[in-house]
Amino acid sequence: MVGREKEQKELLRRYRGNRAEFIAVYGRRRVGKTYLIDETFRDRITFRHAGLSPVEGNGSGRMKAQLEQFYFSLLKHGMRRSHQPKDWLEAFYMLETLLQEKDDGSRQVVFLDELPWLDTPRSGFVTALEGFWNNWCCHRHNLMLIVCGSASSWILDKLINNHGGLYGRITHEIKLAPLTLRECEALTQENGVRLSRYDLTCGYMILGGIPYYFGYFEPGLSLAQNIDRLFFEKQAKLKDEYNRLFTSVFESPEYMKKLVAMISRRNRGYTRKEMIESSEDFSEGTRLTDALRALVAGDFVTRYVPFGHSGREVHYRLSDPFCIFWLHFMADTKISQANFWQSLQGSPRGNAWNGLAFERVCFQHIEQIKRKLGISGIRTNESVWVLKSNEDGGAQIDLLLDRGDNVINACEIKFVTKEFRVDQDYYRLLLNRHELLRETVPRRKTIQNVLITTFGLNYNEYSGIFTGTVTLEDLFC
Repeated sequence: MVGREKEQKELLRRYRGNRAEFIAVYGRRRVGKTYLIDETFRDRITFRHAGLSPVEGNGSGRMKAQLEQFYFSLLKHGMRRSHQPKDWLEAFYMLETLLQEKDDGSRQVVFLDELPWLDTPRSGFVTALEGFWNNWCCHRHNLMLIVCGSASSWILDKLINNHGGLYGRITHEIKLAPLTLRECEALTQENGVRLSRYDLTCGYMILGGIPYYFGYFEPGLSLAQNIDRLFFEKQAKLKDEYNRLFTSVFESPEYMKKLVAMISRRNRGYTRKEMIESSEDFSEGTRLTDALRALVAGDFVTRYVPFGHSGREVHYRLSDPFCIFWLHFMADTKISQANFWQSLQGSPRGNAWNGLAFERVCFQHIEQIKRKLGISGIRTNESVWVLKSNEDGGAQIDLLLDRGDNVINACEIKFVTKEFRVDQDYYRLLLNRHELLRETVPRRKTIQNVLITTFGLNYNEYSGIFTGTVTLEDLFC
């Protein structure tokens, strides 16, 4: 298994313990939650069950279908044939009986996958789960209950931050993050796919660090050929993934898609007030609050305060690379050209995409950037800086690292195919930005310019404007 060493080590430590464990694993769909549990507890799972996807059906029959499928899982794991449970209280009682019959004193692992899907409207599922844990599981020192879910906000609200009968019951939580560039490189190599780090980064700018998507790459094809095969051919495997993604994670997928589409229109994102003012689809109230919280919890959107703004000016920025790519190239136009991505390489539209997408990759690799700059142990706040209007027409800095040691790293992010060269015009532009930023920064702070680019800096009479350089190689560390 590529990556996940820390998570796997902790799971095994708790498996070897002598206490009841209630572990919640959550994260974006396709990030590898089920794979982590399967690989860690191979042949050691006493009972497992996965909820039925809401993508496949809706309506009043959903609860009945979920209970029927749960009954089949009980039979598959050795329960004597009986009757289908009428509700979740009876279903969990049947599970208790089965586990007691199978109990030989060794560790019992119960794995309930896609738990939020089981909680259909008016099903009483959470109450039944509460009773299952509080009245039975927590008293079994050899029981390990592991639950997974792609609906991160559900896991957080109903389990981890529960204020009712499940309050404080979770013994360990794992939020599974996307893979890093280095881990994606290891994954593709393990699958027999050989790509340069430049192309791997381009792939990451489209797919993010989602291992399931990278698993579709076919050896022997270029990156552009693989992207065409996944998105733009007639039977492309990921053509409908965007809709499946929202339907499987959110209760109101169409509302969430409208919100994400609006946030995507501006690279630096929107404030809540700006969202309400920009579209009649959104209004003040708990619905918008809950939607934004769910998008942040699911790693679709990043919540941040731009540098120099008050804490009340919270911005929401779309950060999921897959969603950004889909909205940018596939939402509004029907692209029928099978080799569309290959034809886009080197074009102005392709280059513009690369520049913006690379910025998001950098935001997802802040730790690697800090490691290269030698500031891993220093607390930092990461943000963008935008001066909306001034006599020079405005200014923006792609990434600011506001450090706890009174230094601000003003990072310029450039995605190019060779060493980046600073000419006289760009040198003057940087000097102007530096002065504008200086006016908004406390005098005790030192400003240092840093270049984050693909293949390094071409040294000349102007390159000294940068005190540090971060390259693609550094992002793979």
